Amino acid sequence: MEDFRPPKYFQVKKAIVEKIDNEEFTIGELIPSERELMALLHVSRITVRRAIEELEQEGYLYKVQGKGTYVKGDQNSQDLISITSCTQDVERLGMKPSRKVLYARVAPADKKRQRKLNLGDNDQVFALSRIYYADDEPINYTRTYLTYKYFRGIEKYDFAKESLYQVIENQYGIPLSRANRSVEAIIARDEIAEYLHVPNGVPLLLFQCTTYGMVGGKEVPVETFKCCYRSDRFKFYINQVR
Repeated sequence: MEDFRPPKYFQVKKAIVEKIDNEEFTIGELIPSERELMALLHVSRITVRRAIEELEQEGYLYKVQGKGTYVKGDQNSQDLISITSCTQDVERLGMKPSRKVLYARVAPADKKRQRKLNLGDNDQVFALSRIYYADDEPINYTRTYLTYKYFRGIEKYDFAKESLYQVIENQYGIPLSRANRSVEAIIARDEIAEYLHVPNGVPLLLFQCTTYGMVGGKEVPVETFKCCYRSDRFKFYINQVR
């Protein structure tokens, strides 16, 4: 039987992983360029590129457009249990948060929002669409709907600068109590891919959520949102106890 010889790109992957495991390439560090890896490992550019692409897919590396490829670590992990804003998530990672508002307006609640937020035919929602950034790199696109009767005048706030959850709790005095979330994998398409600076076809994590708050001593749904996270930049975890 002939000895199995793994393809060259597999050997390159193994060499890079070993350097990560041995902390020769540390978390958050820029790894050598393609040209440097070609010289270091004596392989072609095509071989290096395939190895790096697969290590990105496997969660070892991530790319920053115009800067290079970095070692990915668990520091970019988010707790799926806690109710936190995207701004708080980014700050906890030691990164600078920023936001871009695509639209913010009061509108009649459609049938879907009526069902999710327990609204009537004449009720309105505050619709807010934003892109979130960490150190100026887009990380997620979020489309949010709030029950407007609980937050009248909220359209006056500048949510490119303000944290939505801080406004809800501090300005309107409505503490958030719980959230029902679902998560699934989707493919980046069209405007979402453009917003997040990723090619069409890249996998994203889609979160859908209804958030509840205490209004007049009663727990009611106050928010529903859809959020698309770049899976190459963030991991999510669940703490379990027995």
